[in-house]
Amino acid sequence: MRVALCQINSSTDPAANLDLVRSETKRAAAGGARVVVFPEATMCRFGVPLGQVAEPLDGVWASVVRDIADEHAVVIVAGMFTPAPDGRVTNTLLVTGGGHHVGYDKIHLFDAFGFTESRTVAPGSEPVTVEVDGVTLGLATCYDVRFPELFRALADRGATAVLLCASWGAGPGKREQWELLVRARALDCTSWVLACGQADPQVDHGGAPTGVGFSTVASPLGAVVEQLAGEPGQILVDVDTDSVTRARQTLPVLANRRL
Repeated sequence: MRVALCQINSSTDPAANLDLVRSETKRAAAGGARVVVFPEATMCRFGVPLGQVAEPLDGVWASVVRDIADEHAVVIVAGMFTPAPDGRVTNTLLVTGGGHHVGYDKIHLFDAFGFTESRTVAPGSEPVTVEVDGVTLGLATCYDVRFPELFRALADRGATAVLLCASWGAGPGKREQWELLVRARALDCTSWVLACGQADPQVDHGGAPTGVGFSTVASPLGAVVEQLAGEPGQILVDVDTDSVTRARQTLPVLANRRL
């Protein structure tokens, strides 16, 4: 399965961000991608009131993304915000195209490094996987990468690759932590981890986590297969699911668990 990771800088304008989704999906499909992955907060970057842009999965923004996916015969994964019952929003990964139209609500909220995501964002509660062309893909968002139990739970549900979408916060050592965590989670669950982040905006949006770049593909044994730098770009990678089988035979950490 060929997967595209589209490292972009989303703005505060959801319509303009749809144009980015449209152009990057066209480029990815021309390169043979079957699944096209965009970062967390593709709909609208952090640092502004999110309730003003949040829409349900059957709203206009998600419906246009579905149309783009169907036009190019791909499955798109992209970060958006949906209304929560308590007046906050949920940080949702939309998976759409080819008969799919579902969302994963981010479970672990970024209440760390001086940022309090839970003030405006309600947590999800359930791990989510989707199957595309016989391959089970797990879903995770940004701060989720610090919680290995989620990645193991996704592997237990059959995932051989985890699509990790992020808008990583900048700061001393943060880029290094990002790469370390992506590689560690691949080893924890002996799965591919395809980590797509927001590009580095090279501007401070009030301390909001708006990206550092360095989208990374990690193999089931934790090797960096592909990686971007800070600027916008795109990775095309072929995910070999047989390598997951071999990794789990060589390093059976899932089978050897005692807790």
